[in-house]
Amino acid sequence: MPSDPRAILSDVFGHAAFQGLQAEVIEHLLAGGHAVVLSPTGSGKSICYQVPALALPGMTIVLSPLIALMKDQVDALRARGVAATFINSSLNRQAREARSREVASGAVKLLYVTPERFRKEAFREAIEAARASVGISLLAIDEAHCISQWGHDFRPDYSRVGQWREWLGSPTTIALTATATPPVQDDIFAQLGFDPSDAQVRQFNRGIDRPNLALEVHQTWSDDDKLEAILKRSQQLPGSGIVYFTLIKTLERFSDLLAARGIDHLCYHGKLDARSRRQVQDAFMRGSEPGSALVLATNAFGMGIDKADIRTITHAEIPGSVESYYQEIGRSGRDGQPALCTLLYDERDLLTQMDFIRWTNPDADYYERVYHHLVHDGESIRAFGLDWLRDKLHDRRRGHDGRLETALAMLERHGTMQAEQHELPRGRYELTGELPAALRDADRLADKLEADQLRLYDMVEYAKHEGDRKAFFNRYFGCA
Repeated sequence: MPSDPRAILSDVFGHAAFQGLQAEVIEHLLAGGHAVVLSPTGSGKSICYQVPALALPGMTIVLSPLIALMKDQVDALRARGVAATFINSSLNRQAREARSREVASGAVKLLYVTPERFRKEAFREAIEAARASVGISLLAIDEAHCISQWGHDFRPDYSRVGQWREWLGSPTTIALTATATPPVQDDIFAQLGFDPSDAQVRQFNRGIDRPNLALEVHQTWSDDDKLEAILKRSQQLPGSGIVYFTLIKTLERFSDLLAARGIDHLCYHGKLDARSRRQVQDAFMRGSEPGSALVLATNAFGMGIDKADIRTITHAEIPGSVESYYQEIGRSGRDGQPALCTLLYDERDLLTQMDFIRWTNPDADYYERVYHHLVHDGESIRAFGLDWLRDKLHDRRRGHDGRLETALAMLERHGTMQAEQHELPRGRYELTGELPAALRDADRLADKLEADQLRLYDMVEYAKHEGDRKAFFNRYFGCA
C-alpha cells in the first residue's frame, strides 16, 4: 500500500486528482492537525479521512450514526483491497467477537462503529489491544452535527465523543458534516474540546452551493395536484428520480395512483423487510429493470446511495427541517449534470410534522411514567408486550402516538435499558441504569422541543421564500 496521498488516491480509489478542499484537509491531518469539515452531500467527504487512514501507520476509527451505511462503505473499501471492517448490532455475537479479535490483533486499518459501541467493555478491551499493537492514528466523526443536541439528528452518545477521544489518547481528529448551522458548528468545537484559536485546529468550509441543482417550490391543494406535479417532474429530465414521503400510508396511496396511470415504479419504506429493502435499493442502483428509474420512498432511502444520475428529487410532503431537506436533495446530480429538486408544499402537511415533533419530544413526566412502569410492571410487560404498556400510557381516542418508541430508544441510547431489536416489541428487556438526569430535566426537554419547532418554522420560511432559494440556504448555514 503506497503512503503518498496522491498515489493512494490513484492506486486505491482510482481518482486522478483531489477535488475541492480534499487535498488541503488531508495535508493538514497528515501534519498532525485536527479538522472540522463542512461540505455538501456528494462532495467526497469520505476521501478526506480514508486517504489519511491508509497513509498513517495505525488504525483509524470512524464514528457513524448510520448502521445501514457501514456495510456499504466497508464492502467498497474491501473491494479495493483495504483492511476495513465494522462492528455493530446488525452482527450476531459470534461475528462481533470475531471482528473484535481482528481489531485487537492490529489487522484492521479502518474500523466503522457507532458511538454507542464504546459502552461495551469487550469492545473497549479490543481497542486497548489495538492501541498497544498498532496505535490509533486517526479518529473520524461522520455526520458530526449529531454531536450537538441542536443538530437535526441528536444522539446522546455523540455528546460523549470528546470523552472517548480523550480515552483514545486524543488522536488526530476530523469531524465532517454537510448540515451544520453556526450554533451547531460552535457546539461541535466545544464538545470535542477544540480551541478555535489553536492553529492545530482548522475549520474547512466549502460552502453548500451545488450549482447544478435547480430548486423550486410548487404549492399544491389536493392529491390530484400532487400527482400531476410528481408525474411532470419525474418525466422532465432523463435519468432516475426519488419522490420522498413522510408517511408510509401516503406513499402507498400515491403508489396506487401511479399504478392506475400505468407508471411503473419502486417503493421503499420501513414496513418492508430488510431483504425487500435491499432488493429495491439494488434495483434502483442498476436502473435496468422496468420501473427502477423512479422510487417512492420515506427519508431513510438514499443513505449510502452514490448514484450519479439522480435527475429529480421531489418532496411530496414538507420535511421537518431545512437540514433534512438539504441533505436529501444533495443526493441528486452527483455527476455534475443538471438536476431538479422540488418541494410540493401543502399547508395541511404541517400537521403531520407537528405530530412527529410531539412524538419525538416526550416531556419529563412522560419519561418518569415510562421508567416507573419498566421498573414496577416488568412481569406484565414481558407477558403482554409493548401494547400493554402503550395502553397504560396513552389515550387511544387520540389516535396514533409515537412517544413510547422515542422514550424507549432514548433510554437505550442513554444506557438505561438494553434489548435486542426483535425482542423489545415482545416486552423483553433489561434495565441497566437509573433514569438519566437529561430525561428528567423539564427545562432542557422544553428547549429541545422549541428548537425542533423552530426548525419546522424555518422550513416553512423556505417554502414561502420568494427570492433566491440558494441564498436562503447560504444564510441559514452561515455561508452568506
